[in-house]
Amino acid sequence: MMKHIVIITLYLILRIIPADAAPIIVTDFRGKTLSFSKPPERIVCLIESALSGIYMLGAQSRIVGISANVYNESVFSDYADMDERIRQKKIPTPGNWDFVNIESVIALQPDLVLLWSHQEESIRSLEEKGIPVFGVFIKNSDDVYREILALGALTGKDARADELIRYTKQELRRFSEKTAKGNRPKIYFMWAQGELETSGKNSTVHELIEIAGGINVCGHIEQEHLVVNIENVLTWNPDLVIMWHNTAKDPKDLLQNPMWQSVNAVKARRVYEFPNAFLCDLWTLKFQYAVKMIEKWAYPQSFEHVDLEKEKLDMLKFLYGKQPK
Repeated sequence: MMKHIVIITLYLILRIIPADAAPIIVTDFRGKTLSFSKPPERIVCLIESALSGIYMLGAQSRIVGISANVYNESVFSDYADMDERIRQKKIPTPGNWDFVNIESVIALQPDLVLLWSHQEESIRSLEEKGIPVFGVFIKNSDDVYREILALGALTGKDARADELIRYTKQELRRFSEKTAKGNRPKIYFMWAQGELETSGKNSTVHELIEIAGGINVCGHIEQEHLVVNIENVLTWNPDLVIMWHNTAKDPKDLLQNPMWQSVNAVKARRVYEFPNAFLCDLWTLKFQYAVKMIEKWAYPQSFEHVDLEKEKLDMLKFLYGKQPK
């Protein structure tokens, strides 16, 4: 009789415990392993790459705190279109990539916090309080894929994470097949901080230029971020100049700058600017759109019939499940 009772009890327990109740184990970019018995329900996310990924996964209901930068003009309207809480500025902002208010984070009672891995002091303070922290550091596309896979595991959206990565790789292949073979154009990338601030070999920018079939004129320099002088640029003589989105300066400003007049890119009027930071976030799966733009600018004849506006809308619909208003 007792044996039958034990068997029935075990059967009922197995019926109650879901088959997917195995612990969630992920390793962050610091090499730290985190384990959860179930997907975290209250997530404070203070880095935009991870926040964007969580929205792509459809797990935004778990977000209880975001970076203050999300309410900045450059990305606010895009997130507001996806989340009424952001439109009404109801999600608390206990910090950003630069500063974390530890007390404000704790008050939100999170069971997971997402920070850049270099925010060591904030990570240490939160972990001392028993709050799990997933640290992120993105330096290339593989890291972007790694982040979305980890977020998928943490939110119970593994299948969606796989789908997002397959789509991105498929899109990159679709465009690379059109890239002309032969002479690769030399490209100079310009950050918004100044005309002479650029990216070297160990950078996301360098990888994206390479994927697009171009040559980063600073590719021989190991630094991720560097400041050069105008003599360097004149010597490298790039065929294209690509500017990060800049509210203070447009391509026409560079085209009219006397110091740049002997540069091939300026003489051929091949100076371009990325759109806003949300659309061209190089540290999310949206890096594919940046690659597509570079390819079209670098090989205009091969991509003559490609409509970048349509590419953008199609991408946003797949990644976020809707197009912006």
